[in-house]
Amino acid sequence: MNEQVVECVPNFSEGVDAARVEAIVAAMCVDGVRLLDWSMDADHNRSVVTIAGAPLAVVEAAVRGVGKATQVIDLTRQQGSHPRIGAADVIPFVPISGIKLEQCALLARQAGLEIWRRFGVPVFFYEAAAARPDRANLEDLRQGQFEGLREAVRKDPKRQPDLGGPDLHPTAGACAVGARKFLVSYNVFFDSGDVATARAIAREVRTAASGLKSVKAIGMVAHGRAQLALNVSDFQATPISQVYKKVAQLAARHKVEIAGAQIMGLIPEAALERESDWVRLLEGFDPQTKILERRLEHPLAWPGVS
Repeated sequence: MNEQVVECVPNFSEGVDAARVEAIVAAMCVDGVRLLDWSMDADHNRSVVTIAGAPLAVVEAAVRGVGKATQVIDLTRQQGSHPRIGAADVIPFVPISGIKLEQCALLARQAGLEIWRRFGVPVFFYEAAAARPDRANLEDLRQGQFEGLREAVRKDPKRQPDLGGPDLHPTAGACAVGARKFLVSYNVFFDSGDVATARAIAREVRTAASGLKSVKAIGMVAHGRAQLALNVSDFQATPISQVYKKVAQLAARHKVEIAGAQIMGLIPEAALERESDWVRLLEGFDPQTKILERRLEHPLAWPGVS
């Protein structure tokens, strides 16, 4: 019988203060859970943590991370280029082995209930865990971000959380908890600082406009360069090489060139097309630390644990 392994990739709305992020990560240390990756992005003011392990242990680790984020992050003072509705913004559960997506959706529901019970942070369920069809897409939940959603829940019952509320937590906002397939987070940099160009390309490369399945994109400035931040939620349906080809075509049309790229978090071996142009452009990519299967075998040490 295969070991049940679930991945969780919490995104927190803090990417500047390393002490706060380390405290959040340390709070997630639970027996049976492996720390695979954690990173900070000051431009986005966001951190991404990847953990994996036994299902119930991963749920507990994720809930504890939300609790610490609620203590140390104040959204009324937080600014960044990445959309967000919560201190612990999104908590997705991902099937790795011995478990199905539907089971991960049940884990998401369990985690959401604990988040509301323990910390008073309202919860929205999304993707495979969505309680309503109109809440499957994370972008729809994030409309207006924390500031806009804070007002909307008071006026429009359709915008109120699935658990808790109706008001958001005064400083931690709300948390989107979901279940999904493995997502590849792929950022492309252009040889320009013009954010308007990146946003125009983002509009054209999204699934609805380009016909590419399972592709989401936003344009922003990061590290002084125009950046296209892409999420590919089904790399088997749409390989990254296909996304890269489309982005390169659009970049040429807008008279900019691709100047580099990066993978945020981890990537499965099956998604890494080693001989492709997009792989050769990756900055700071180390297969030993960025490929999921290798990290599962050699996880990171938890902060503060000797």
